[in-house]
Amino acid sequence: MQGYLLQFYFTQNQRHHHQMLAEWLLDTIRSLGLSGATLTAAEQGFGSHGSLHSAHFFELGDQPQQISVAASCADGDRLLQHLTQAGVKLFYVKSAVEYGQLGAQA
Repeated sequence: MQGYLLQFYFTQNQRHHHQMLAEWLLDTIRSLGLSGATLTAAEQGFGSHGSLHSAHFFELGDQPQQISVAASCADGDRLLQHLTQAGVKLFYVKSAVEYGQLGAQA
């Protein structure tokens, strides 16, 4: 199948309407009927302002995180439109990809 790989980047402490952004984003992706998403935590990173974000023993809130979603073009566009309308502040990367599933279906 042809579609998009959407990658969203943020820090662990970011919130949207009093909810942790990672949780809100995963719930939103699921509620829109997309087939899956993966949350990944990173050790370090820096953003457009050049500030270093990292996971510290005493303060994990600044830890960089990423959510990846492979979706059809229609679903990817619908997700981005929904996030725009929700007013969420979020950096993303959108790449054209071919995706599919190998092996027997469960």
